[in-house]
Amino acid sequence: MPNITPTAAIQDYLKAIYQLGGAREDVATSDLAARLELTPGSVSAMLRRLDELGLVTHMRYRGVRLTEPGTLQAVETIRHHRLLETYLAKVVGMPLDKVHAEADALEHVISEDLESRLDELLGYPTEDPHGHPIPSVDLDLEEDDLPDLGEVKVGSRCIVRRINDRDPHMLRHISAMGIEPGVRLTVKEIVPFGGGVRVRIRGVDHLVGDIVAKAIWVDVVA
Repeated sequence: MPNITPTAAIQDYLKAIYQLGGAREDVATSDLAARLELTPGSVSAMLRRLDELGLVTHMRYRGVRLTEPGTLQAVETIRHHRLLETYLAKVVGMPLDKVHAEADALEHVISEDLESRLDELLGYPTEDPHGHPIPSVDLDLEEDDLPDLGEVKVGSRCIVRRINDRDPHMLRHISAMGIEPGVRLTVKEIVPFGGGVRVRIRGVDHLVGDIVAKAIWVDVVA
């Protein structure tokens, strides 16, 4: 692989491919374009460049998959992002619906020295404020295969583990119901015909819509 310093655009592509499962399987160009909110044509052009750099394997009509160097670069960017989110939430006091966008901008310019100092300052956290695991300094990233709230049975008692952090409007809606990582809830009802999930939190019932339920991952404890 050529010796390059990845640009912000390259880092964004590699991170998006990784988050779409591209370290294990082929990712469709159309799915990547939707994720990045770009046209398939512009995405295809960048993928050809990433292939030339040895960061991905891109096969026409099959999609794209990360190489080992591409995977390591993606996980490094994710580590920067999640450490920054944790710092912004815990030290700066920024609301959870705002830290994702700020970390998106800052993840490209953080140095390895600053990353190390942030990690130490924060007490070597293993999860970001939304419950997503922070890759280790050796770039190991293990994410548990948890069910989302829409997949659990009526009567289940759960602990919220992760919340999708990409949509600030949804995050504010989820927060208004008192749902955040670590909160315990009970599934009281699956409303038929796509009506959502009724849950009880601290004695109060809330109706969680189907789309929102898929953005909340839980541990079923009983």
